[in-house]
Amino acid sequence: MPVKFNGILTALEFANTGTGGGTGDFRAFVCKQTAEIYYQTNPLYSGELDDELPDDIESEDKYIPLPDKRDLDLGKPLVLAFAREFLPDDFDDVRYFFSKRRAYLKFKALLARRRAIERWHAFEKEATEQALRKWCALHSIEIIG
Repeated sequence: MPVKFNGILTALEFANTGTGGGTGDFRAFVCKQTAEIYYQTNPLYSGELDDELPDDIESEDKYIPLPDKRDLDLGKPLVLAFAREFLPDDFDDVRYFFSKRRAYLKFKALLARRRAIERWHAFEKEATEQALRKWCALHSIEIIG
């Protein structure tokens, strides 16, 4: 069964909520048989807000967890690719930012100074869409839209 691309994109964003990324506090799964998307949060954050999850949600034969954005190279490698293309004079600074803590905060401040925030968002959106479509194809998830 096909799944709408916007639905899978929303699930990816949900699964990557928070600052830690990959902490397991927010997870999303796609059912291989029905293409239904399930959401799960750490009970400390949601209380009773989780979807009614199937008992076998951890079954890799039936459900595919949405990846961490870093697994799709949408973290530091994407930032460096953007800087290389659009901020070549700042590339060394950006690379240095990402060798330290609070890298995204410093990167976003640089984007603001260079008036490149909209360009970054468009670049990130396009890369995310391409990576997610490729991930779906790899996992035989048929998408529409």
